[in-house]
Amino acid sequence: MEVNVKKLPESRLEITVTLPWEVWGKHEAHAAEHMAEHLNLPGFRKGKVPHAMLEARFGREAILVEAAEHAVHEAYPKALVEAKAEAIGRPEIGFEKVAAEAPLIFTIKTDILPEIILSDWKKAVQAANKQEAEKGVVVEAKEIEAELERLASMRATFTAVDRPAQEGDSVKVDFLVKQDGVVIEGGQATDHALILGSKTFIPGFEEAVIGMKTGEEKEFTLNFPAEYHAKHLAGKPAQFTVTLKQVEERTLPTLDDAFAQSLGKFQDLAALRKNVESGMLEEKKQAQKEAWRGAILDALVTGATLDYPAVLVQEELERMIQQFKGQVSMMGFQWDTYLAQTKKTEDELRADWTSQAKKRIAAELILQKIATDQEITVDTEAVEAEMNKVFQYYKSQDHIEKNIDMSRLYTSVRGRLTNEKTLEYLEKL
Repeated sequence: MEVNVKKLPESRLEITVTLPWEVWGKHEAHAAEHMAEHLNLPGFRKGKVPHAMLEARFGREAILVEAAEHAVHEAYPKALVEAKAEAIGRPEIGFEKVAAEAPLIFTIKTDILPEIILSDWKKAVQAANKQEAEKGVVVEAKEIEAELERLASMRATFTAVDRPAQEGDSVKVDFLVKQDGVVIEGGQATDHALILGSKTFIPGFEEAVIGMKTGEEKEFTLNFPAEYHAKHLAGKPAQFTVTLKQVEERTLPTLDDAFAQSLGKFQDLAALRKNVESGMLEEKKQAQKEAWRGAILDALVTGATLDYPAVLVQEELERMIQQFKGQVSMMGFQWDTYLAQTKKTEDELRADWTSQAKKRIAAELILQKIATDQEITVDTEAVEAEMNKVFQYYKSQDHIEKNIDMSRLYTSVRGRLTNEKTLEYLEKL
């Protein structure tokens, strides 16, 4: 077998393979048998049609094409080994010449995992570690008090009052939101509950309700914030019509030992405050850990040189699109409506996000390379233990076997655990 390799852009290879007739011609008989198995011919059982009759019916050229496909199936992995390439995605196979008593020449075009060049990566990671370590994690007293006030607000009592709405009141409103005379998607509600001053609505809305009386209707115009989560509304004006249906005065419990005890497991307010501080500290540590790892990955990606396989970029973009569709749905918008209002197409979103997709791909591939180079592995027991956590969500072994691709799950879990172990290694540099 003769193998010639040509590098193509975007981490692709073109591999030209030449097989002597002595090697690939032996597949002719097997190809004929395979064709016979799928042929219904009166007077013959399936698979028992003589070779001569097959050749007479289809021509030898058809049998040779089938034989060539069998030969490629056998030669393909060997050609990759000889080319020292790790293929990803589906290859493109093309035949240059298929003829009896002649060499079989075919080409393989395939995406491959790229070669990654990391320059001074340990130094870059150490610099990122030093910078992040200096930030530290502190929970300030005002943050603890704010959380205690939030807990108190969850135990608030409400009394209906006949007066203009004030900050701190709980109100119910009907509202309608229009742009250019058309009600926006998700822009209509009845008996919507709202704490005035909670800042859960866009700036200006709660302020407009303050001072209104029960039964009063009010119209006003506000601009959505520039950083509003629904991008098609961000920074744009809208017309609001609000009817105040109910005003209730909110009374908060006193933050004392009795309040702490009412939550069930605290002896006094000091114990509650300590628990709140501990919980907030843990949350901040987790946030810092994520930011720390993000800084490490940014440093690695910035210092890396690699080509990006088109197939991986497209797969990552598809994942990003599907995730964003879910977010849009959770915000109460239809996907087509969102695209129409933002005047974007999926292709334009893909173009906008390509840089981010490449960054994600680079981070994943770099972690894999470092794990390989530093011989970082996870044992089978750890992978199986993690898989068992997944199995707990299924009713039975039969249900597991029907709904889970075990091989894919094993590979996914092993990859995730290896990445975690690699990041732990990097954090200690």
